[in-house]
Amino acid sequence: MSIELGRFGLWTSYSALGQENAGVAAQLAERLGYGTVWLGGSPRPSAVTPLLSGTERLAVATGIVNVWSDPAELVGAETAQLVAEHPARFMLGIGIGHPEATSDYTRPLTSMREFLDGLDVARPELSVEDRCLAALGPKMLDLSRERSAGTHPYFTPPDHTRFARERLGAGPLVAPELACVLDTDTERGRATARGYAAMYLGLQNYTNNLLRFGFTEQDIADGGSDRLIDTIIPHGSAEQIAAAAQGRSRLPADRRRLRCPGAGVDGPGHGARALVALTRTRDRPRPVTTR
Repeated sequence: MSIELGRFGLWTSYSALGQENAGVAAQLAERLGYGTVWLGGSPRPSAVTPLLSGTERLAVATGIVNVWSDPAELVGAETAQLVAEHPARFMLGIGIGHPEATSDYTRPLTSMREFLDGLDVARPELSVEDRCLAALGPKMLDLSRERSAGTHPYFTPPDHTRFARERLGAGPLVAPELACVLDTDTERGRATARGYAAMYLGLQNYTNNLLRFGFTEQDIADGGSDRLIDTIIPHGSAEQIAAAAQGRSRLPADRRRLRCPGAGVDGPGHGARALVALTRTRDRPRPVTTR
């Protein structure tokens, strides 16, 4: 079997979308030709059921299941049920979370390994190619290569995408998120982007990663410098955003996850429609093969 994630997907969460709108939003994403909807907000696997049930071809992924929230046995059982009911359409995205948000946060690499160990003994048996890891640093990227389909990093600059591909090699999945603001007014667009970035700039896993890739403490301070904000969360017209997405799709990544804060992509709004025709490519998507 293979999971056709497509070249571009949409990132959303039920806090933005409303779970009652999940089916309608998923149907819209499928009609527009997006390959995958990534559901954020640390959902359990079963939370994606309305997105899968309302569509025929759309792949759905978690972005992320937090290892501190639910035991591996439960996550494995729910994943197995989704894979059985919707073959080749569900990707389990897993992440370690953040020390600022989880009082139990210790030994992130060891804790992720132990969580994966728990998934590996789940029955029925799950393929490692049905899961990917939210990896930023080199050791977690190595783990994503060794024990999953690859990585789906969040809030990262283009240089991290290059680094991830070099670290993982030619085969594994690299599916970074790209937040964007559909607004041609620079001051207003950056203000929207800073509102979105505020929480992430207070989380050391993200800020340490930015410091590794050319940004400074000054860039991170006071809501983020223009340079940082424009790099991580580009703004502009649909054409400009699509050009940025297409440009990043030429980086060594397999997929892009698009999110437009305040612009409708989080629900069945104009943002997804505005971007879809411009981000489509004639390149045939490479499936993630399930062994």
